[in-house]
Amino acid sequence: MSGPLGVVMLVHTALERAEQIARHWAAAGCPVVIHVDRSVSRARHDAFARALGDVEHIVFSRRFRCEWGTWGLVAASQAACETMLARFPEVTHVYLASGACLPLRPVEELIDYLAERPQTDFIESATTSEVPWTIGGLHEERFTLSFPFSWKRHRLLFDTYVELQRLVGRKRRLPNGLVPHMGSQWWCLTRQTLSAILQDPERATYDRFFRRVWIPDESYFQSLARLYSRRIESRSLTLSKFDYQGKPHVFYDDHLQLLRRSDCFVARKIWPRANRLYEAFLTDPSSAMKRAEPNPGKIDRLFAKAVERRTRGRPGLYMQSRFPREGFENGVTAGPYSMFQGFAELFEDFEPWLARMTGARVHGHIFAPERAEFADGAHIVAGALSDSAALRDANPKAFLTNLIWNTRGERQCFQFGPRDNQRINWTIAKDPNAQISVISGAWAVPLFRSNRDFAELRAEAAHLQAVEAAHLKVLRSPWTKARIRIWSMAEFVEAPMEPLQTILDELGSRHPARLSEVPRMTDLDGFGRFLQNLKNQGMHPYLMGDFPVEPSAPRRPPKPPRKPYVVR
Repeated sequence: MSGPLGVVMLVHTALERAEQIARHWAAAGCPVVIHVDRSVSRARHDAFARALGDVEHIVFSRRFRCEWGTWGLVAASQAACETMLARFPEVTHVYLASGACLPLRPVEELIDYLAERPQTDFIESATTSEVPWTIGGLHEERFTLSFPFSWKRHRLLFDTYVELQRLVGRKRRLPNGLVPHMGSQWWCLTRQTLSAILQDPERATYDRFFRRVWIPDESYFQSLARLYSRRIESRSLTLSKFDYQGKPHVFYDDHLQLLRRSDCFVARKIWPRANRLYEAFLTDPSSAMKRAEPNPGKIDRLFAKAVERRTRGRPGLYMQSRFPREGFENGVTAGPYSMFQGFAELFEDFEPWLARMTGARVHGHIFAPERAEFADGAHIVAGALSDSAALRDANPKAFLTNLIWNTRGERQCFQFGPRDNQRINWTIAKDPNAQISVISGAWAVPLFRSNRDFAELRAEAAHLQAVEAAHLKVLRSPWTKARIRIWSMAEFVEAPMEPLQTILDELGSRHPARLSEVPRMTDLDGFGRFLQNLKNQGMHPYLMGDFPVEPSAPRRPPKPPRKPYVVR
């Protein structure tokens, strides 16, 4: 004799697994009605039916062609449920499942659970305004417009017809004041509610309306159940998770412990070759989960993380499988770093001093024309990142992001200047992880100390100043997100201690006390005269600030007058 729980299975693929699941349901005393998609060949269908011919309480229903988003899925469910109610009068609840659904707990527990709630319908049913999971921009319109074309097979016709209806302002009226509801396709209804839906005198009207609704299997039973149910639990007893595109997550063997934690009765969608899952939940009674209220929320956090990882990725990580559009990445780089412009030119031992004071990895000019000047003269750094200028300049942004990603946990600092590759400017300026410190005009110090023809120096100075001026414009842009400090060279030289202390405080100095050791500044005697000579030659060096032509007199206390003395 069959039991009070009947199972309707919608099958379209992996018939061998569907046979295994059907036998599992039947072995627990559940009558099973199977609908096989009409797209499955007659030969395969007949072989499948013969394989289950030895099980008394398994029958097959009339077949329909089932395509996602179309009426066929509802028609298949209706036909199978009608067969269930007609053939098995002792059934009190009907559970809609698919051939890819896997019972996670003993079927007897599900039967007992439903017996304790004889008047409860378990069907996810929410109004369109309260549904967060609809994908594709159609909420109320999926009911008020008509959808005669397949979204998968005739996408152009589908989109064109939708736009045409919007253009003419078409709005279909819902029959008999029906309030549309939506929810999961997988439900468990009482015999009273299900028979009321299938035997409703207005069923032809409802069927005619929902036949042109988009994805009616998520709204037909969900809406009509509201008319007849005595008590609705707006949730599904089937664990089914969807990604950000609305596609179902597929469970594999390594999801075994995850499925155990859910305490759900049934899970969907199981990979057909997940042998470990089928063996654990179908053939190993000792692995049955403890009796508990189904609680898929216990694993929602993991799925939320999976969706975030899929849609946003990890900060600063770029890979072939996920290369985001400009501006849509989850963080330009993987961690904070610092860029210094003009410091290595003004101080003779700035890089070793900064490394000693902060413990950070301090590089030279990693975007220099000749090569990437890695710390300690290295030619290859973490992640097999080469110092080759050609490889770096093929994609400077990837070079920077790789450097920061490969050295996560260690603060990276590097030098920059107008001689370096300027294609990286906007990337760094828009990166909230970047800390940029600039001494404008310091590029002139190496020119001042060189022994080159002055006309040549003037031309190069004009070029470097134009490049740095463009860079400073980027840094001062309203789209800049980096933390930026800019000093003119004259301003910095006048009082260098405070800026250096600020930099160390931001980086996290190893010595929290006030500065007691400072880098050695380059001898600037004659630098003011050098700038004046540039002006005299027609080039105006304005980025250095108001640098004096002649150094001011040293601030020494006047010597006291010598006392006169008498020689005898």
